[in-house]
Amino acid sequence: MKSLQVVKTGSVRAPDPEDRGRVEVRDIPEPQLLHDDDVKIKVAYCSICGSDPHLIEGIFGWQVPFGLGHELSGVITELGPGAAAKGLKVGDRVAGNFLHFCGSCYYCRNGQQQFCENIPEGNAGMSEYVIWDASQVFVLPDGISLRKGCLLEPVSVAVRIADKLAMKAGQRVFISGCGPIGLFALQILKMYGASVVAVSEVSESRLALAKKLGADFTINPAETSLQEAADAITGGRGFDAVVEVSGNKGAAAAMPGITAKGGTIIYGAQYPRDFDLPFNLYNICFEKELTVTGIYVSPYCFPRALQLLPRMQLDEFVKTSYPLEQGVEAFQAQFEAKSPKVLIECNRDIANL
Repeated sequence: MKSLQVVKTGSVRAPDPEDRGRVEVRDIPEPQLLHDDDVKIKVAYCSICGSDPHLIEGIFGWQVPFGLGHELSGVITELGPGAAAKGLKVGDRVAGNFLHFCGSCYYCRNGQQQFCENIPEGNAGMSEYVIWDASQVFVLPDGISLRKGCLLEPVSVAVRIADKLAMKAGQRVFISGCGPIGLFALQILKMYGASVVAVSEVSESRLALAKKLGADFTINPAETSLQEAADAITGGRGFDAVVEVSGNKGAAAAMPGITAKGGTIIYGAQYPRDFDLPFNLYNICFEKELTVTGIYVSPYCFPRALQLLPRMQLDEFVKTSYPLEQGVEAFQAQFEAKSPKVLIECNRDIANL
């Protein structure tokens, strides 16, 4: 089967093309059922995540070649007896969690699946087929197309952000970065009852989309002082909940200064491994009593994300797609950031289901 694979790691923006990381479509063996709870999925769409370029750059040190893709939707074509006993069936339109938690290690038994010690190596979602465990699979609602269904995983990340913020109705929210996660979090935190949601982003087109999706204030930090804008919006008191998902080092350092006393900051991007955030303990922990946290993956969030999908405004995120054979071009479009989201169409015959 065809699969989009990383064949060389390196910076995706290196001046010399020879130094850049590289992906290409390769033929690899089609996965087969091995366990009772296995589910074989014919992939319709796999969207490119903001973390995928980091994988191409070699952030985890994986040996090439390796596959990409975890935000997928598709149709069940085969399943084991255990999966069938759980109610799944051939022909179901599905999406889900790319991670298979073991359920038996210390962290799984302690309600911390995100730290599971026995996550098996998964299948690359930018492929014609994947095999998932039944526990990873969620049947899509009738009103959600496979094209939109591949966004279940990133929407689950926005749900996890809301969980960790422990949002209260009426709180003032700030979101740094208007990529897909920031824009999904914007929608969900408005549902939670945020009284004000302000966003910052250097891309004017993304700021315009944020406004369309419900942002009350939009700030371009390249043109306006973020601190001054935050003070004007909050009367100098700061935001109760702050979400940094731009991945920008300067933005990350600015977040404590715009957070209200007793507020919470979530750093939700994938930052460079060697980046140390300036952290004044007196100001952040003693004087302001801030809660500073992050997110890794999104366990326990998928059932609720599935229920929220029909309420999400997703049209702008599914406009741009490329066939699997043009995976290289798809990533080039991702790097150019001309669309809020880029999808890879892995099997055209089911793309419209």
